[in-house]
Amino acid sequence: MSKPNYTRKSKFLSLILRHKPEVIGAVMDTEGWVEVDVILKGINLSLTELEDLMKNDNKKRYAFNHDKTKIRANQGHTVEIEIEFEEKSPPDILFHGTPSKFVSSILKEGLKSMKRHHVHLSEDLEVAKHVGNRPGKCDILIINSMKMFADGIKFYVTENNVWLTDFVDPKYITISD
Repeated sequence: MSKPNYTRKSKFLSLILRHKPEVIGAVMDTEGWVEVDVILKGINLSLTELEDLMKNDNKKRYAFNHDKTKIRANQGHTVEIEIEFEEKSPPDILFHGTPSKFVSSILKEGLKSMKRHHVHLSEDLEVAKHVGNRPGKCDILIINSMKMFADGIKFYVTENNVWLTDFVDPKYITISD
């Protein structure tokens, strides 16, 4: 598959599994699973091509069920689903990459989940830089996650090692130099 075609199909898969399954007539169950056969037909992919998309996705966004008959996004949904994430004690700090134009409002109002179910954080600085790398300058926010956890705030971790929480109060945020 050519790079432009790969990118287009990868973005379309993300749209379907995180936001709009109805675009291809897919039905998502309450845990976010969609039938693989519907995905293959709706995106015009073979199972091998779908596996390649998943394997080469640098954020490891997707997972199969045990027998590869269903697929879902690991996080980032804007549709109502109920994935059971593992609650865990976070590392001392986590990172969040964001366009610089949003930093002043984040420092006043905190990090909100917006249209998603959770705020997404990373323990890897490079991943946070990549995620926040949108048009314009990117700032890296350092989250004092251990202090949040000590204050009773819950954290979850996904299969692809994205840390999730409901909200990050500004008092836990500093900007990286």
